Amino acid sequence: MDVRTLSTFCAAARTLNFTHAAAGLGYAQSSVTAQIKSLEEDLGTDLFNRVGNRLELTEPGARFLVYAERILSLTHEAKASVLEEEGVGTLRFTGPESVCTYLLPPLLRTFRAKFPRVRLQFQPGFVRDFKRQVLEGAVDFAFILEEPFPSKTLAVERLRDEEILILAAPSHRLAFAPNVSAQDLMGEEVLLKALGCSYRNQFERQLITAGAHPGDFTEFQGVETIKRCVMEGLGIAPLPRMAVEAELRAGTLVALPWDGPAIRISSHLVWNPARHLSLAERAFFQHVREQLKAIPVAEAK
Repeated sequence: MDVRTLSTFCAAARTLNFTHAAAGLGYAQSSVTAQIKSLEEDLGTDLFNRVGNRLELTEPGARFLVYAERILSLTHEAKASVLEEEGVGTLRFTGPESVCTYLLPPLLRTFRAKFPRVRLQFQPGFVRDFKRQVLEGAVDFAFILEEPFPSKTLAVERLRDEEILILAAPSHRLAFAPNVSAQDLMGEEVLLKALGCSYRNQFERQLITAGAHPGDFTEFQGVETIKRCVMEGLGIAPLPRMAVEAELRAGTLVALPWDGPAIRISSHLVWNPARHLSLAERAFFQHVREQLKAIPVAEAK
């Protein structure tokens, strides 16, 4: 049992998908499978149940995950304690697809140009687990996309507000309506992010309050899948503007003139204030603050 194997187990436990874990770690899927099998043999118990194409943690696997993340956190802190230089170290972060896909790439590129000896390590996971990962030391930072929130246990930096648009294909019957209300969506197919998404929850509450919940909606994990389905005319969807800028410019998506209350979410950076931040981590925090707060949020047209 070594640190590499524990890292692989934690990635697999967070994603519940060996393929996604392998992609995040830069391994072949066969390597992940072999490491998990070796770990299970070492511990003498199954850590995952394999049900068809799905994975789920066994009870021993869930208990072991707590200790594995503690070990990795201590290992990371131990390394940081002897590499107390601004330009050296490993930064572990996680975040939702929208932020990681549409906001972070240029930020990470400029940070890496300034600090080439700092290793950036993205830890995949589920939105509902991001705050827990920070508190338990599985990651140093998490990007959170939700309504502004207070926290007694986390340090929270609100980076920028994000505009949520209600989107449709240009061929949709509501595409050029002067305004669109919740009642106008009665009978429409609504495409939503999976449960736990802050803007999905706000949008659903508006429909329920108006007595207009369609009752017929389709859930997806990924923003890209939702975008493609909307462009194909399969329904309407609420999505962050940052995720659809290119499609709006190209005219392949249309933002409906929503007359309901604005859906308010923000991008936040969170970390554990009880942890010592290395110089590299403080440099990353400052870089994120400067870069993301400098990106203007487009106004609704």
